[in-house]
Amino acid sequence: MSAATIEQSLTVAQLKADHEVNVYLTRSTQYLGSLGFTEHGLRHAGIVSALAYKVLQELDYPARECELAAIAGYLHDIANMINRYNHGGSGAIMAYSILSRMGMPPEEIALVISAIGNHEEERGNAVNHVAAALILADKSDVHRARVTNRDFAKFEIHDRVNYAAESSKLLVDKTSRTVTLYVNIDMEICPVMEYFEIFLQRMVMCRRAAEFLACRFKLVINNYDLL
Repeated sequence: MSAATIEQSLTVAQLKADHEVNVYLTRSTQYLGSLGFTEHGLRHAGIVSALAYKVLQELDYPARECELAAIAGYLHDIANMINRYNHGGSGAIMAYSILSRMGMPPEEIALVISAIGNHEEERGNAVNHVAAALILADKSDVHRARVTNRDFAKFEIHDRVNYAAESSKLLVDKTSRTVTLYVNIDMEICPVMEYFEIFLQRMVMCRRAAEFLACRFKLVINNYDLL
């Protein structure tokens, strides 16, 4: 695809400026917050979007493919506004409507909505490179900024794990073909075993997503290689 064509294509910047998208993402995190879930709104959408772009960019995918991963990352949690259950499937349908309205061609819509529909660990798979990038980006956003519950006495395990995470970063090494998630955890708040208790399925999903991209997935917590 030529540079001129890329410039005319739908971008993440356009999604961020779209009123409908902003309302749905804002309501998604409001509704989940009322149930005690971690943040799934504009902050998370922006981080996952940027990371999904970075994963494919670091592996030398074309610029347009990187942008599609970013678009999938920005929209992936939009259906939490409807219900937490199967929000991947519902989100794919919502994204189809939004992307069609904004003029995205069906070939690109197919990549984006398949990624959104496959990002949940309960039922998702890395069915293409955009989906693989989205999975890796989504599961790597572990940080205390995501905790919406401000009463430490009422923290459950998801709150503790996220609040204990002082930093997290996802790095891609094209030469060694590795994708590494680095997490620093305050062990006084949450032991490493609690991280694995709730995130093991997600880490397995990340390993498979990295393998789809012909890479190896590594997990490093507090400077210790654990996967």
